[in-house]
Amino acid sequence: MGATPLLELQRISLSFKGVKAITDISFTVEQGEICALIGPNGAGKSSLLNVINGVYQPDQGLIGFNGQRYQKMQSHQAAVQGIARTFQNIALFKGMSVLDNVLTGRNLKVKSSWIEQAFHIGRALADEIKQRQKAEEIIDFLRINQWRNSIVGTLPYGLQKRVELARALASEPRLLLLDEPMAGMNREEKSEMSAFILDTQREFGTTVVLIEHDIGVVMGLSDHVVVLDYGKKVGDGTPDEVRKSPEVIAAYLGTTH
Repeated sequence: MGATPLLELQRISLSFKGVKAITDISFTVEQGEICALIGPNGAGKSSLLNVINGVYQPDQGLIGFNGQRYQKMQSHQAAVQGIARTFQNIALFKGMSVLDNVLTGRNLKVKSSWIEQAFHIGRALADEIKQRQKAEEIIDFLRINQWRNSIVGTLPYGLQKRVELARALASEPRLLLLDEPMAGMNREEKSEMSAFILDTQREFGTTVVLIEHDIGVVMGLSDHVVVLDYGKKVGDGTPDEVRKSPEVIAAYLGTTH
């Protein structure tokens, strides 16, 4: 853990047509930790991820990432800075193979120009070999080798979620944002995905912020938990601290409002 947090949110607020989605939220995420965002449906968790990676622009507040501060983070800027994202609803190219989907995660790493790629000249061949090699390494890491040439749309849901994780990891992110990576999975699939997330942290040093509703998974996986309720932060600490918080218990029992 470094002295300077990798991610710092300062008094972030967001509204849609006057309706508050996020209100005055601040917290930090240290380099190399797994931070879980939890809370009831509609608490603002996905909206907060969208602010971090530039899909939404906050009404107020600052985003600190890797020692730099931004009033607004643009999506392309976030990707260039090393922020990758998976989505609650799988966002893959369903008609493409697993390998080709993972290769799309390498787009920002390509050094050759489109002219070099079109005519297979200059840096194109070496670039293609390098990007394919990196994609294959991620496919090996997530153990989806046997499906590398399969069309993604034909794969079971749990495998598609793993392919989406592979595509995000292919960009070599410093910060990985996972929006309900285990939604719709059975116990065995959740255990497997949890192991892959832990392996990602240990193998690559990747910092992870994830949204997850299964409290058992959260408590076993996370170093740090932030709890949202109605767009406000009601808990922030270690899993044990959060588990014992009266405000968090009240939020989950629906007794705060």
